Amino acid sequence: MDAILSLAFYDLLILVVVANGSPVIARLLFSSTFSLPVDLGFCFIDGRRILGDSKTWRGILASIVATSVFALFIGYSLVLGAMVAAAAMTGDIFSSFIKRRMGMQSSAMAPFLDQVPESLFPALLLKNTFGLDYGSVLVLVCLFVIIELSLSSLLFKWGIRRRPY
Repeated sequence: MDAILSLAFYDLLILVVVANGSPVIARLLFSSTFSLPVDLGFCFIDGRRILGDSKTWRGILASIVATSVFALFIGYSLVLGAMVAAAAMTGDIFSSFIKRRMGMQSSAMAPFLDQVPESLFPALLLKNTFGLDYGSVLVLVCLFVIIELSLSSLLFKWGIRRRPY
């Protein structure tokens, strides 16, 4: 748990926030341009969309580029930033896949399912790189949930997010 006091812990937390916020900013900047769904509109064997329209290649690319550049800005490599973003987006896609299987619509609110995988996946992937133990990973995920839910509400009030979650 000493890792919680380290700068690296907060660097990873910030990188995870950047990775997950970048697709929202990209949607704001580009509107529907480049918004090709990751699942290309295909359905799973249950007849439901695999992921839905809100998971786009634009969002994944925005996350990877923004997080990589931000990582470089705070003293890490582009590759490390790309790894954080790829893991966060994998978690986000995992959440969407599970939500579709549960019959939830694209962008429907699922507290914790929407936040935990997209912070847990990069934390576990880079646990050793950032000197984290499992307790620190848990704290990072909890902090991300709080930050994400708080920022989402604020960004909704500012007209940046479509929904307050």
